[in-house]
Parts: sequence; C-alpha cells; structure tokens
Amino acid sequence: MFKISTRGQYALMIMTELAAQPQNKFIPLKVLSHRHNLSVKYLEQILIQLSKSGLLEGTRGANGGYRLVKKAGEYTAGEILRSVEGDLNPCNIATRGNNIVKDKGNLSFWKDFENAINTFVDSITLEKIAEQNKDGFMYYI
Repeated sequence: MFKISTRGQYALMIMTELAAQPQNKFIPLKVLSHRHNLSVKYLEQILIQLSKSGLLEGTRGANGGYRLVKKAGEYTAGEILRSVEGDLNPCNIATRGNNIVKDKGNLSFWKDFENAINTFVDSITLEKIAEQNKDGFMYYI
C-alpha cells in the first residue's frame, strides 16, 4: 500500500504553519514542538532534513528558529513531501524493476498512477494549503 509517513505529514504541517508567518520571522523549534505536541528531537530531525533540502533556513541563538526561504506560493506539496519521503512512487518501480511489471499492461498502469500522484502533489502550492487553514480548516495528524 502506498502511504505518506507521519514524517511527511508533519513536514507538510510545519511548512504550512511557517507559511502563515511573516516571511522574515524565525519561529523557534520549541514553539513549533509545543504547538503540535511533538518531541523537540523528532521535529528537529524533520526540520534539519527540510533545511538540507533548501526549503527552510534555520538559525541558532536568542532569536533563532526556522523560516521559509521562498514565498509560500513557490513551494509545492510534492517538493516538500519528496524532501522527507524520497520519490513518491507507489510501487517502487525503479527499485523492484522486473519483479512487479513482468505482466503486460502493468508497467503502463503503474507509471500512469505514479504520474497522477506526482501531478496532483505538484499542482498544490504551500500558499494554497495555508489559505485553506485560514478559512477554518485545521490540519490534524
């Protein structure tokens, strides 16, 4: 079964929260951890991964924390999810190779399915998700 892990879900949730903040404001790790009832250590792992992918900027010190490096409209859900999940391939076609696609027609189906998933997540911007949250939609995990 194809499934986005909680790590991917939390990454998208935190990025959505950061999108709702002023772009130049750093939000402390402890604040994000407290707001979402996540351990500091677990959340820090996610934020470091997002930072290494170039999606966030982190700084230490009294006014430290994390912030987006681009405007929310310049991020896609797909970009965020791939940064923590890797390829969004429902059947791991690239690594399983011949084991899953020997039957005629299967390869085409799975590639179309993968394209549909990637097209969808790449069509949704972080700005759009953040706007939905402003309208009363709450993102819970």
